[in-house]
Amino acid sequence: MPHLIVEYSSNLEGFPEAHALDALNATIIASGQVQYEQDLKSRTIRTEQFVIGNDPTALRGFVHAELRLLAGRTPEVKRDLSERIAAVLRELTPHPEGMLVQLSVDIVDMDRAAYYKGTL
Repeated sequence: MPHLIVEYSSNLEGFPEAHALDALNATIIASGQVQYEQDLKSRTIRTEQFVIGNDPTALRGFVHAELRLLAGRTPEVKRDLSERIAAVLRELTPHPEGMLVQLSVDIVDMDRAAYYKGTL
């Protein structure tokens, strides 16, 4: 805990995966909501097959980030985290000319009673 998953459409050529993950981890850790920096696990998923809407002629792409945290944070803290993540993604996401790129962020509460974490 926490887990950050960033999915993006494959038509966003040049999405800077490694740089984005470094910047996202830095901004999440700077929020003060991660007790131990080594607990933040982040990854990207390039989505090859996707459909946005139903207009086959429209040039569209997306980036969606989901931050999963143990439940218990206030709506204000969640909003701050969402805005921090969105700011990094707005800065780093390619925006090809003529393409509508949708950006979304979701903060998801994980059930404390059901979550297991161990180390090897």
